[in-house]
Amino acid sequence: MFQREDVLLVDGYNMIGAWPELALLKQEKLENARDRLLDMLSDYQSYAGLTVIVVFDAFRVPGAGAEYRHQRLQVVYTRERETADECIERLVGDWISVRRNIYVATSDQVEQHVAFGRGALRVTARELRLEVRQSRTDIQKAIRKDVPLKKNPLDGVLTDEVHRRLEQMRRGRGEK
Repeated sequence: MFQREDVLLVDGYNMIGAWPELALLKQEKLENARDRLLDMLSDYQSYAGLTVIVVFDAFRVPGAGAEYRHQRLQVVYTRERETADECIERLVGDWISVRRNIYVATSDQVEQHVAFGRGALRVTARELRLEVRQSRTDIQKAIRKDVPLKKNPLDGVLTDEVHRRLEQMRRGRGEK
């Protein structure tokens, strides 16, 4: 679905409310749901090879907002009196380019239309959840494969003579 230079802007609290496993965690403690979302999206970002920015609404929290990295994931808490939707709209404008697509993941239909009007493509919470789950399945399949690891990847490429000389050097019996 995504290309390497694409950017995915995620409305963090929207995903927490829409993904059943995160909604359950939120009932226990919101911080646990946030951390789990960030871990899932961090894995997904590495798998998909795109830039993921997760925006959390801090509308009623005094201050200038904050940005930090969670592994390689960029996390943004909005500024005081700035909603996540407003922040995402601003980021769409910052990231829009002819060489990349900007995707906005939210189930808020108004926000989807506004982002689309600014040149971004929409991804619903359900679609992103399916993508993230499929990436986890693909990763698990790759890990479980009983493919023997080559201890020496050059082994099948080198000529017998070069292989013999390297082996002599490794054993300390280089040519004199």
